[in-house]
Amino acid sequence: MLDMQHETFLRFPEGKAKAFTLSYDDGVEADKKLIGILDNYDVKCTFNLNSGMFPDKGLHDRMSEEDSYALFSRCGQEIALHGHRHLYLTKVSSVQVVQEIVANREYLESKYNRLVCGMAYAYGATDDGICNILRGLGVHYARTTVSTGNFSLPQDFLRWDPTCHHTDRSLSEIARRFVDTSPLDERKARESYLFYVWGHSYEFDDNENWHVMTDLLDTVAHRDDVWYATNGEICDYVNAFGMLQWGITDQLVFNPTHTDIWVERDKKLYRLPSGRTVYFEV
Repeated sequence: MLDMQHETFLRFPEGKAKAFTLSYDDGVEADKKLIGILDNYDVKCTFNLNSGMFPDKGLHDRMSEEDSYALFSRCGQEIALHGHRHLYLTKVSSVQVVQEIVANREYLESKYNRLVCGMAYAYGATDDGICNILRGLGVHYARTTVSTGNFSLPQDFLRWDPTCHHTDRSLSEIARRFVDTSPLDERKARESYLFYVWGHSYEFDDNENWHVMTDLLDTVAHRDDVWYATNGEICDYVNAFGMLQWGITDQLVFNPTHTDIWVERDKKLYRLPSGRTVYFEV
């Protein structure tokens, strides 16, 4: 008889059970200050950039093309798609959706000489048809604007709902809950936590409240039990976990991916090295 009583949970690199990520849109002047703050706290962020909006300097003080390249080519953070002209994708034809994403991706990949496979939906607008188009265009993940208020990993990375916007009135309470609780404290519901905050950095200037970001990072940064990652790093890692190949008795697993993967099984941590088969303790 097969033994089906074992429970295996994804753990982030080094066996960590919690991860934190940020996502900021539009490529505006305030991103310069935000990146400086992130560097001070050793925190990762994904910046979602348009490629056809540079002349609109007056719109939320967008950066010039030259300033944008100077900042994002050397900052060490991830860049992702946000549409060529920031169109409301559910209000245009499928042909225009394709053109909007292809132009955005072609520009960013040629300009920055790197793969750009992530995205944030302009205005949060998406539907099943748009998700199918993105999948066909090689987009791996896309963030919505729907707040979950929780720390769950997405069921569909092309409909990646964040935990909250940084203007959420519960931000401080959510951050405190993220720090003070852990899936390791649970008896059964031991799924890893992901705390995902998004926004626009110009909002800190508009509202004169940069302390919201520094207060948040004072709470969640520099913690040994948290993995600080970009959106793309989290997507790639979770997808790698999903590619593990399991034996019929669940006692062995092969990791065919390029990265080591950590799992918790029966409350014991295991590192699954890239390209190796691991036999679990009975």
